[in-house]
Amino acid sequence: MAEDYYKTLGISRSATPDDIQKAYRDLARKYHPDLNQDDKSAKEKFLKVQTAFEVLNDGKKRKLYDQYGADFDKMGPGGPGGPGPGGANWGGGGGYGGPMPEGFEGIDISQLFGGFDPASGGESRSKGGFGDFFEQMRGRKSGGGRGKSRRGTPVPGTDLQSEITIPFQTAILGGTTDLTVERDGKREVITVKIPVGIADRAKIRLRGKGESGRDGAPDGDILLTIHVASHPFFLREGDRLNVKLPVTLGEALRGAKVDVPTPYGTISLHVPPRTSSGRKLRVKGHGVKHKDGTAGDLYAEVQIMLPAELDEATIEAIQKADEGAPNPRRDLRW
Repeated sequence: MAEDYYKTLGISRSATPDDIQKAYRDLARKYHPDLNQDDKSAKEKFLKVQTAFEVLNDGKKRKLYDQYGADFDKMGPGGPGGPGPGGANWGGGGGYGGPMPEGFEGIDISQLFGGFDPASGGESRSKGGFGDFFEQMRGRKSGGGRGKSRRGTPVPGTDLQSEITIPFQTAILGGTTDLTVERDGKREVITVKIPVGIADRAKIRLRGKGESGRDGAPDGDILLTIHVASHPFFLREGDRLNVKLPVTLGEALRGAKVDVPTPYGTISLHVPPRTSSGRKLRVKGHGVKHKDGTAGDLYAEVQIMLPAELDEATIEAIQKADEGAPNPRRDLRW
């Protein structure tokens, strides 16, 4: 039964290129022969993973694989029997009809047959055979002639772990911040996009920003942990924002409209008459907002602030107002 490349990588047929590369990185590390010297089956599994990745990571090959299955490489552009690796219609020195596949232009087709050209009745034209043919291909892909060394086993880049602290305001409103990392032995500054409403200790994956892959394998990622700095006045609880709101004694007694700063601009908040300290006034939708439109609320806790200096007449008037008032601590219990 033909190998199911999607199943080999543990992904669905709707997987994105990022999904494919991530699955490959994880499995290549898991089965790499250098890391599993005591497991004789690791090498075979690694090669299967490598084969599946090479097909699914190439958009053209993946399209053919989805259409024809594992035998897609025997199909030409026109399907079974069409020009391509599965037919005898390649052009070139052998005299076959049809264009050469991409990447094979200029290669003497006779060398595919061990130095004999089937179109010339079996006359020998080269002694190179498959060896010379693959040398030509390696030389073309590396940009040089023969003598180029064969690529080593592809090894995915290592993921890096990092942490960063961002301002409270950036966590609420989103923005960018710079991250300095050491990758491949070099110091590098990366600009990181911070999503709106990100929470403390949330993690961001920076794809392809880890250590470089080897021999064509994908680069690793950076797994970035976000720490949010505290704010001198605002406190976050989930999507709720809390702030202590100082008001004067007169504002609390008579009621007033006071200005309150929020992440989204200053608002005018109504303080009802005879408001006591500790009362929380709710401002709907002015808490933490998210890209999907959801938002928490803002709660302003009233704090009555007495003047630093009061004349005797004012103090006596306040004391007189207290006469006959119920004890505010009557419900206080241990």
